[in-house]
Amino acid sequence: MLPSSSARFALLLLFPLLLAGCSTHRESEPGRTATEQLLFSAAAERAADQLVFQLPEGSRVFVDDSYVEGTDSRYLVSTIRDRLLRRGNDIVDSKAAADVVIEPRVGAMSIDRNKVLVGTPDFGIPVPLAGPIEVPEIALFKRDTRQGVVKVGATAYNAKTGLMIQSLDPVYGFAHKKDWVLLLFLSWDTDDLVPEPERENWIGR
Repeated sequence: MLPSSSARFALLLLFPLLLAGCSTHRESEPGRTATEQLLFSAAAERAADQLVFQLPEGSRVFVDDSYVEGTDSRYLVSTIRDRLLRRGNDIVDSKAAADVVIEPRVGAMSIDRNKVLVGTPDFGIPVPLAGPIEVPEIALFKRDTRQGVVKVGATAYNAKTGLMIQSLDPVYGFAHKKDWVLLLFLSWDTDDLVPEPERENWIGR
């Protein structure tokens, strides 16, 4: 069965758009894109900056990551260690050598995505004996938002007695990237991932 006359007419109208929109943007070579990794790491840094412990300068601190799981959690733990060092503490590699144990707890570490589209999403038109014809997305307006979210709290306790020194309520770190399309061909993005002047070298813009 051949496509109806209306379907053929629609394809004729779409053909110039198909020719104009045949560029390909490959986002990722490994499993995750650099943008996804930046969303995680930027949010982790902003959360870690808010974890401020009231410890005597020079305290020997062991960061116990036994209960920390999730994608890029090692980067978050390493960032917490870095912030402790910047504030004059000493990092040790065991509880036995420590005065203070800090135990981070991660409540969230992921990426949310929200997409608003005014137009037509991509779809396939079945064509007998030839397979489906893929029609690309037609966006009169589109906003595609990805947000990295990190929620982390921490508890500090005496390494020898186990008594609590300080408990920090969870803090939050956010990072975002928004991709915009207007009237099919006008596109741009906004984000808070890469500082100037490095931005000009980032092809993910």
